[in-house]
Amino acid sequence: MEYSEDLKAFNQLFADYQGRFIRFANMYVRDMAVAEDFTIEALMQYWENRNTLKAGSNVPAYILTIIKNKCLNYLQHLQVREDASEHLKNHAEWELNTRISTLEACNPEELFTAEAQEIVNKTLATLPEQTRRIFIMSRYENKPYKEIAETLGMTTKGVEYHITQALKKLHDNLKDYMPLLVFLSYMD
Repeated sequence: MEYSEDLKAFNQLFADYQGRFIRFANMYVRDMAVAEDFTIEALMQYWENRNTLKAGSNVPAYILTIIKNKCLNYLQHLQVREDASEHLKNHAEWELNTRISTLEACNPEELFTAEAQEIVNKTLATLPEQTRRIFIMSRYENKPYKEIAETLGMTTKGVEYHITQALKKLHDNLKDYMPLLVFLSYMD
C-alpha cells in the first residue's frame, strides 16, 4: 500500500472511530481532555507501528487495546495517589487526635507542682544536714519551732536561722514558682 493510500485509510479510521474511542476512554478516566489525549496517542502509536502489524489485523481493536491500557495505567496511578493520600490523611488525623487528647489530659497545675516539687527536692538535697532536717520537721512534719528546738537541743532562734537559710535557698531556686513559696514561707 502506498503512503497516500495509507494516509487516506488512517484519516478514514480517525473519522470513523475517534468519537467512539474518546467516549470509551472518558467513560473510565472521566476527564475529556485525558480521554482525547489517550485517543490521539493511541492513534499515533498505531500509525508508527502500522507496518509491523500482521495483514488483516483488527486495527480498531488494536487501537482500543492501547487506549484500554492507557486508561488502566492512569486509573492505577490515581489509585496509588489516592491510597497514599488516604494514608497521609489517616496519619495526620491520628497525630491531630493524639495532640488533642494529650492536651486535654494535661493538667498545668500538676505539671507546675511536679516541677516545683522536683526543684524543692533538689534544693533540700544541697542543704546542710542540720538545716534540711529542721526544715523537714517544720514544713513536712508540721512541728512548731519550740518542739524542734527541744528535740535537737537548740534555741528557737537557732531553728529560725536554719528555716530562714532554707527558705532563702528555696526562694532563689523557685523564683518562677511564687505561689508555692507562699506555702513554704508560712511561719509558725
